[in-house]
Amino acid sequence: MGRFQRGEAGAFEVLVRRHRGDVFAFLARRVGDRTRAEDLLQETWMKAIGAAPRWDERAGFRTWIFAIARNLALDDARRRAFRGTPRPLDGPERPGERSHAEWLATDDPSPDRLADAARLRPRLEAALAALPEEQREVFLLREYAGVPFAEIAAITGAPEPTVKSRMRYALESLRRRLGEMGITSADVVPQGAGRPP
Repeated sequence: MGRFQRGEAGAFEVLVRRHRGDVFAFLARRVGDRTRAEDLLQETWMKAIGAAPRWDERAGFRTWIFAIARNLALDDARRRAFRGTPRPLDGPERPGERSHAEWLATDDPSPDRLADAARLRPRLEAALAALPEEQREVFLLREYAGVPFAEIAAITGAPEPTVKSRMRYALESLRRRLGEMGITSADVVPQGAGRPP
């Protein structure tokens, strides 16, 4: 980012390539609409370009870009709530589009994992959507984008112990909700796998 501030335009392309996937994944899960997430991603990069002269080297770029994306997602949610626009979770927003569950599928899953994901993903997404906003935000940043708790604290403006508490409450709530749906941890994490898909 320092190189971009000094006029090296190609440096920004490197930042976009490096962080685009994680920021998009966060936005997509946050807003529940791939098209809207793509729009917000573009807004995030445009805002970053505009704010580049004010970026301080002491702020990590990843923390800074996630904070921009988060703020844009919050603004988007407020606008949509004001307008009463629904946010689809299980079905496509418009005919001909893929559903939320379809575009969240992994790139090249095995047939058994694909079957499990197709069965479990809508339930997991519904459980995530039911979390309070602060808990869902921390969960998405931590589990889907791999952001450390200290950075999440910087992104959200909440103290790190509060961020950790929100994560704990989110996990407890997800376990309870999924349990009520008859889903156990064995269903979500197949043997030999790491995290759920």
